Amino acid sequence: MEEKGSISIHTENIFPIIKKFLYSDNEIFLRELVSNAVDAVQKIKRLAALGQYNGELGDPLVEVALDEEKKTITISDNGLGMTAEEIKKYINQVAFSGASEFVEKFKDAKDANEIIGKFGLGFYSAFMVADLVEIQTLSFQEGAEPAKWVCDGSTSYEISAGTRTTRGTDIILHINSESEEFLSKGKLNEILDKYGKFLPVPIKFGTETQSLPDGEDEEGKPKTKEVETDHIINTTAPLWTKAPADLSDQDYLDFYKQLYPFAEDPLFWIHLNVDYPFNLTGVLYFPKVKNDFDMQRNKIKLFSRQVFITDEVKDIVPEFLMLLHGVIDSPDIPLNVSRSFLQADSNVKKINSYITKKVADKLAELFNKDRKSYEEKWSDIGLFVKYGMVSEEKFYDKAKDFALLTNTKEENFTLDEYRDKVKDAQTDKNGQLVYIYTTEPAKQDSFIQAANKKGYDVLLMNSAIDTHFVSSLEHKLEKTALKRVDSSVASKLIETDEAVESVLTEEQSATVKSVFEKAIVKPGFTVEIVGLNPDEFPVTVTMDEFMRRMKEMAQMGGGMSFYGNMPDSYKVAINGNHKLVNRILQSTDAAEQNALAKQAVDLALLSQGMLTGAELTDFVNRSVELI
Repeated sequence: MEEKGSISIHTENIFPIIKKFLYSDNEIFLRELVSNAVDAVQKIKRLAALGQYNGELGDPLVEVALDEEKKTITISDNGLGMTAEEIKKYINQVAFSGASEFVEKFKDAKDANEIIGKFGLGFYSAFMVADLVEIQTLSFQEGAEPAKWVCDGSTSYEISAGTRTTRGTDIILHINSESEEFLSKGKLNEILDKYGKFLPVPIKFGTETQSLPDGEDEEGKPKTKEVETDHIINTTAPLWTKAPADLSDQDYLDFYKQLYPFAEDPLFWIHLNVDYPFNLTGVLYFPKVKNDFDMQRNKIKLFSRQVFITDEVKDIVPEFLMLLHGVIDSPDIPLNVSRSFLQADSNVKKINSYITKKVADKLAELFNKDRKSYEEKWSDIGLFVKYGMVSEEKFYDKAKDFALLTNTKEENFTLDEYRDKVKDAQTDKNGQLVYIYTTEPAKQDSFIQAANKKGYDVLLMNSAIDTHFVSSLEHKLEKTALKRVDSSVASKLIETDEAVESVLTEEQSATVKSVFEKAIVKPGFTVEIVGLNPDEFPVTVTMDEFMRRMKEMAQMGGGMSFYGNMPDSYKVAINGNHKLVNRILQSTDAAEQNALAKQAVDLALLSQGMLTGAELTDFVNRSVELI
């Protein structure tokens, strides 16, 4: 049996294109060929189960062998095998028509996965690293003869009698000079571990030495012996393929450690398992959130039939859950995917929605089952929940029942519970409910205490997402506004019909205003005289709530760059009823008036953390002189 011919692609340009466009991702050749070998093994098992093959199956195995001297890599399996006719059908006729159109369309392509996936070129990825590829195969079919196929990377091939004596296939790659990095045991082991760690058929790569029990010595102590055994690189039945009822908490924790050896234990996890209208399995873990969010992103691994694809799952997993860790496996996502595929595929969109619902259901279950434990985890869970409420309408609808608001006393409330708590004391004269919050409780402590004296409750809003969460709540909650505790003096945070009048005359107010304007040398500060209780601060410096929030969003890339470029502006509220003001009015020494005003303003700036550098030094020196 001998035959020569040309591969049916109608162009001489296909192999140079494969090599050129797939070169940057050339390590995937091993993923493709090993995956094909696994498929062949699984198919013969299915045929045997259906009674269509009655021969001896043997132990399923795929073997990768490296011969550094011959510069070859061989991928072997004991699967279906092929006849010469099947080689012609599946290897020679590349799975597309109109190759000229292909050449033109992808001459500027950059995405290797897009090319391979769209045109079924998995086997041909071998030519990214090999200048000669040989197939030795023997079909499972009764009476089949072994066949050999050889191709040197041109469109010419040769089929002849093969030498294989057992069912299955060997793919032998003669590695080219540009790809000799793959003639390294360490490199191949790294690639196999990356892509094949959880393949469903054992993958052998070389051997390893193991210490096994070998009876006892003369003193009765256990002995061991060194034995060479197959080095199997994968776990064939990973945790996500098993039924949750068969798994313990320790099983989930052990698997997490296998995925992330140096990570802290997760808070909890969600086991995904759905077979309609799409197939999806996996386990998602909620980690303890660290400040460096970027370090924790892209920790979800995407698999297709236990073959690793990527850890960039942005289009499959909702953005707000990108900090989760774990594994997703779906045969409905092809092994070779491109970003454009993920963005357009309907199954991907369904999977995205399913994961959102599954996470919401799990959080609701945790909240309802053990609220105390849920509250203890809230500092970690809260970031996910708030981000989801801001970015996903459907998630907000579910999360509003288990999202928590935490106040400065570390008490937790659902949205409905908090409304009931503060509605009597914090509803303004127009019937609008006002939630007061702090972003930096230590820095804003004086404002918090002033608000507490008025009977107001203050919420903690100090996580990375809270700037957006505050705006989202205002948009969602009916007749509700949120104000930062230092956005105004305590008595002005909530407008009421009760107003404290200033005891100053218009002339006195003008005098005091002039003194303070001269004492403030910073630009962007506007002085106003207000009537407050005598026991409130003599001077309070605040930034308008709306302007401050817009500037914060601009800093976070929230599309408010116009506000971000505007200079800071502050209101300086002078308490006309404070004794300091009376002391300034009674003084006839302009220098003393200026010093008193300057000291009061600096105290206000200091309480906001706005007094630094030389100004802080001057304040300290002035304070020492006043002692």
